Amino acid sequence: MKRLALFISGSGGNALNLLRACREGRVQALPVLGLASLGTARLAAEGLPTTIVVRKDFDSDEAFSQACYQAAEKAGADVICLCGWLKKLTVPTCWEGRILNIHPGLLPQYGGPGMYGMHVHRAVLEAGEATSGATVHLVDGEYDHGRILDQLCVPALPGDTPEDLQKRVYAAEMDLYPKALSAYLAEQA
Repeated sequence: MKRLALFISGSGGNALNLLRACREGRVQALPVLGLASLGTARLAAEGLPTTIVVRKDFDSDEAFSQACYQAAEKAGADVICLCGWLKKLTVPTCWEGRILNIHPGLLPQYGGPGMYGMHVHRAVLEAGEATSGATVHLVDGEYDHGRILDQLCVPALPGDTPEDLQKRVYAAEMDLYPKALSAYLAEQA
C-alpha cells in the first residue's frame, strides 16, 4: 500500500477529504504525514502526524522544497498530494511522477502563477465561460502544467458570483480528488 504525504497551505479541506477516503477504504493508501506551510490543526485533530515547514525560513525555493521532501521521506511517503498547496516546489528527479495536485479550474486554461482560489473563479466568470471545474494533475517544474489525470466539470451559471462558482467547484474537488488518486495508484501497482 502506497504511503501519502498531504501538503496543505490553507484550511486542509481537500487533505481531510483524502484522509477520510483512505480510512473508509475508497482510496487504497495510507496517509503518513500532513505537511503545512501555515497550520496543521485540522489534520492533527484527525490523528495524522503533522509538521510545518515555513517558506520564509529558507533562502530559496530549492532549499524550501528540499526541506519539504525530507519531511515526506522521513515519514516514509511514496506519493505527495498537494491539497491547496500555494508554495512553489521544485521537483527533483526522484519525485517526478509522484506528486499530484488539485486545481480549481479546467486546465490548461486558468492555470499558472497567480491562478489559485478565487482568482480562477473570477477569471472564468469574466471570460463568460459556461463551464468550470476541477483538475487533478501530476506536478512538474511549472505551475499547473503536468499531465492531467482527471477533470470534473461544473456549470458556470448566469448571475454567478465567484463565491457561487467556488462552492460548486469545491464540491467537484471533493468527488474528483479521491477518484483520481485511486486511479493513479491503481496505475502504479
